[in-house]
Amino acid sequence: MALNVILTAAVLTLLTQESLSQQDVCGQPKLNTRIVGGQDAPAGSWPWQVSLQTSGHFCGGSLINNQWVLTAAHCVPGGDLVGAKVLLGLQSLEGSNPNSVTRTVAKSINHPSYNSVTKENDIALLQLSSTVTFTDYISPVCLASTGSTFYSGINTWVTGWGNIGSGNLLPSPQTLQEVQVPIVGNRRCKCSYGASSITDNMLCAGLLEGGKDSCQGDSGGPLVIKQNGRWIQAGVVSFGIGCAEPNFPGVYATVSQYQTWINSHITSNQPGFIVFTSTGTDSDLSEWCSEVPPIVTATATTTTTTASTASKPTVGVCGYAPQNSRILGVSSVTTDGQWPWMASLQKNGQHVCGGALVSFNAVLSNANCFSSPIVPSEWTVVLGRLRQNGSNPFEVSLNVTNITLSNQTGSNVAVLQLSTKPSLNNYIQPICLDNGKTIQEGAACWATGWSSGQGGGESTAHRKNTFKNSHKN
Repeated sequence: MALNVILTAAVLTLLTQESLSQQDVCGQPKLNTRIVGGQDAPAGSWPWQVSLQTSGHFCGGSLINNQWVLTAAHCVPGGDLVGAKVLLGLQSLEGSNPNSVTRTVAKSINHPSYNSVTKENDIALLQLSSTVTFTDYISPVCLASTGSTFYSGINTWVTGWGNIGSGNLLPSPQTLQEVQVPIVGNRRCKCSYGASSITDNMLCAGLLEGGKDSCQGDSGGPLVIKQNGRWIQAGVVSFGIGCAEPNFPGVYATVSQYQTWINSHITSNQPGFIVFTSTGTDSDLSEWCSEVPPIVTATATTTTTTASTASKPTVGVCGYAPQNSRILGVSSVTTDGQWPWMASLQKNGQHVCGGALVSFNAVLSNANCFSSPIVPSEWTVVLGRLRQNGSNPFEVSLNVTNITLSNQTGSNVAVLQLSTKPSLNNYIQPICLDNGKTIQEGAACWATGWSSGQGGGESTAHRKNTFKNSHKN
């Protein structure tokens, strides 16, 4: 477990719904008063933590009732761990542990859809050879139930006896380690690992700048979060790229996705399941990258026409242009709202390039529009504009806080971060982005922009051919 402990703020409103089986005992360690992070975990702080051992420690796990342990499927080679030792109440892997007890695995159950390549459904159950008696040092954790939500930035804790860095073994006497890590939303996590590598059955946690993470040997152990005095297991340590590497948070199996499966195998004295609910705004919804297109939600608007007042529906998709009825044909001049994502990029008040609103607060343009040094404060973005000269009743002008160039080989793009999010209406809307599929030759496309040398008038061309790379002002 890599430890460079930093306190991260979390903002939550907590609602609890509990199962009737373990509600009196789960997730309430009498010896845990943790508020901020540390390194060595005090004895009894995490009384559900177990060590799985054969010739030595190889994985972690968590006690979820008096005879069952939750761990990762990749900790159960061949799907069979019968006979392996399970140590409970353990503080260190070396030396005296007066509060520990040992059981063996009587039955091991891997999730039937576990994929060892993708690590999908990386979760398993272990039945102990006999029940254990709960003490201050041995007690079960509560489990996150179906419907739980974990917003980006929420603080969690992960524990284990794993490495303290890539290739760095935990030093003697190998005391149980603890580290506090924030949730990283799945959209942001997909931008690091790839969209297909992170599924709804996975949860990510760590610092994007690196420095805090689970590591080899922590596999199968619990990622927990506190709610109303109860500790709830949100994840099972699954995989990652390296340990505590920048932009690669740890990935965990999402416990709340498996309540039905767990209860199907533990039919008596079932674990205590609790709904964890995050409220407020999930910042991960505004994350996007080439792997993850932006989520766009437009608010309902009302427009007045000569016939009647009509309410426009609330939409949840990009590419919403209610003023555009264009099908075929060519027009040199558009009308208000036909292309509501169109942006005028202006430097020191003068139009330089066109662009497109692609998310709540970002505009996409051509990298050739910018020359070094790039000073974002010199730039503004005008949305809802029809004419470069004359009246534009629907336009808004927004400051630019950051400009990022792609710097790839060949043609490049630029992303401009806006200082505020514009109000979406019939005249300002984001465009959808290409999903990576090939555009067929001969497809009809539209190009829009304010052509130079036409007195500031707006011209729109319709082209029945494939796009060609070019710089258009």
